[in-house]
Amino acid sequence: MLLVFLTAVISGFSVFINKFGVDITNPYVFTFLKNTVVALLLGGLILALKDFGVLRRLKLKQWFALILIGLMGGSIPFLLFFKGLSLTGAAQGSFIQKTMFIYVAILAVIFLKEKISKNFIIGSLFLLIGNILALKSLKFSFGYGDLLVLAATLFWAVENIISKFVLRNLPSTTVAWGRMFFGSIFILGYLSLSGQTGTLSTLNFAQISWILITSVLLFGYVITWYSGLKHVPVSVATSVLLLGSPITTLLAALSAGKFEPKETISGIIILCGLLTIISMHKISKKNHLIT
Repeated sequence: MLLVFLTAVISGFSVFINKFGVDITNPYVFTFLKNTVVALLLGGLILALKDFGVLRRLKLKQWFALILIGLMGGSIPFLLFFKGLSLTGAAQGSFIQKTMFIYVAILAVIFLKEKISKNFIIGSLFLLIGNILALKSLKFSFGYGDLLVLAATLFWAVENIISKFVLRNLPSTTVAWGRMFFGSIFILGYLSLSGQTGTLSTLNFAQISWILITSVLLFGYVITWYSGLKHVPVSVATSVLLLGSPITTLLAALSAGKFEPKETISGIIILCGLLTIISMHKISKKNHLIT
């Protein structure tokens, strides 16, 4: 659970910082290079942990699952998300992305047989109200960029269900590597087909710097997320990610020099929602251990 909380914090900062990166770089090239750097870092981590043997022992079905995770989580949604983020605000993008827990919860009930309690529903309402309250002060409107972010969110919801299933038998580092490695290959294919690979040789120092900075954040995100997801119900884990939304909103407000009391209230409401969901998770876990 602590790892998932750390993921949410990283996400809050990452969405805000990524906004600056995509504003000065082709969002598709930005995504490809960032994902490639993270794939290399994860590959190095696997070698350092001497887990490379896990890849050699993978069955054909497991390779297919990793490729699917790369397609559904590491390529298509990234292209949609960062293109959308270049057309909308950081806070709006963060809010739409954080509604993923709703779609994940529905899919988890259907495919993973996770149970949704009344406390989860109550906590979810707190989370939504808190985020809507924060966005109201930012004059939220739904445009084309927001639609792209929503499409990316739906892809990530499906990918999280697949990843949770695959994590039952594979290490979190392997699943994270599969997502970023195969995702990078798919994105490179898109860049080649769309004639955008030439942009790779025209990057300046500022653009490369932003790519490296955001790559470090993404590396921390995938490591903490998949390590935490392996042990936490996916519906609970994705709800915790909503903590990132008020963090992004706060950073955006501080950057603009405009901070309203509503943002503090929304943060408190979101924390109440998270505490409600987490307490439900702990109680159900204790009851399971007792039985």
